[in-house]
Amino acid sequence: MSAPAAPVTEDALLQALSTVIDPEIRKPVTELGMVESVGVDDAGRVAVTILLTVSGCPMKDTLTKDTTAALSKLPGVTGVDVTLGVMSDEQRGALRQQLRGGTAEREIPFAKPGSLTRVYAVASGKGGVGKSSVTVNLAASLAASGLRVGVVDADVYGFSVPRMLGVEHKPTQVDDMILPPVSHDVKVISIGMFVPGNQPVVWRGPMLHRALQQFLGDVFWGDLDVLLLDLPPGTGDIAISVAQLIPTAEILVVTTPQQAAAEVAERAGSIALQTHQRIVGVIENMSWLELPDGSRQEIFGSGGGRAVAESLTRAVGAEVPLLGQIPLDTNLREGADEGNPVVLRDPESPAAVSLRAIARGLATRSRGLAGRSLGLSPVGR
Repeated sequence: MSAPAAPVTEDALLQALSTVIDPEIRKPVTELGMVESVGVDDAGRVAVTILLTVSGCPMKDTLTKDTTAALSKLPGVTGVDVTLGVMSDEQRGALRQQLRGGTAEREIPFAKPGSLTRVYAVASGKGGVGKSSVTVNLAASLAASGLRVGVVDADVYGFSVPRMLGVEHKPTQVDDMILPPVSHDVKVISIGMFVPGNQPVVWRGPMLHRALQQFLGDVFWGDLDVLLLDLPPGTGDIAISVAQLIPTAEILVVTTPQQAAAEVAERAGSIALQTHQRIVGVIENMSWLELPDGSRQEIFGSGGGRAVAESLTRAVGAEVPLLGQIPLDTNLREGADEGNPVVLRDPESPAAVSLRAIARGLATRSRGLAGRSLGLSPVGR
């Protein structure tokens, strides 16, 4: 005769719930004050109440499923009943304060001297060079390597990042703090998430600056290793605002092989001279088409990326490398249309191999000392 199962303790229930991660905030529900109550009856049936941050939380089904799965694994549990409640104003305020770590509202964490987040602003001289495709695939590749990654779709007029990353949910707002959607382990925010339908955004400089400021300061990003900003083409207001709001942001210049595009890309990179930002390097997209016999057809010419890198090297007085060349690849376009980046969808395709190599280079770069405290203090004589 087998011994009766040991009763399920409250400590065991809470331990199981600590493995349930809020899909938006990416922290355990037990740390966020989301577990209002949990108990178990004599028959082993668990009743748990989880508090949502807002009543219309888009991830409530995921929370219910994950909570049920975590508690059902415990020996002695015969069933799980999940009730969803909503946080009070006081509870939301406490959560907001906890997530911000007591810092001032609307402070941009990436601009603080102690920030360890590498911020890359992806720029191009003109549209149509695949800048957004490069951004989302670098983000997805970096996240797949285990880094914590965020993307700001700062291309206010031509936003496309949400579709390319397959974002399915709108951001959740907790009072004046915005929780960004997560797709492919990448946190994403875009003006496209706040515009009804496919309406155009008709804004001038001050409004663009304010929108970017909100994306950087009002969004809860958590502890990111890398933040990528997909900038609009050219050298307009957004590029200047990025330099003002995050002076330590570094520039990635995307171009194509043709000389006309390269000349325009040089101007986009040269803005770093005026804003005193570092240029990480140049990425050449649409470099060639690989034919079935293994040969390459250079549809858009050749040498544009290297020409931009050499020109910017002369202009800034420091080496600006050509980080990589990405071939034309239908898999890249299909992945973008499906919301499944090619580095995940077809990791061995020509474009994916090139993009992952560029991402590896960015992931292993050491962060510069600019703006960081060295922890030194003067020594008395």
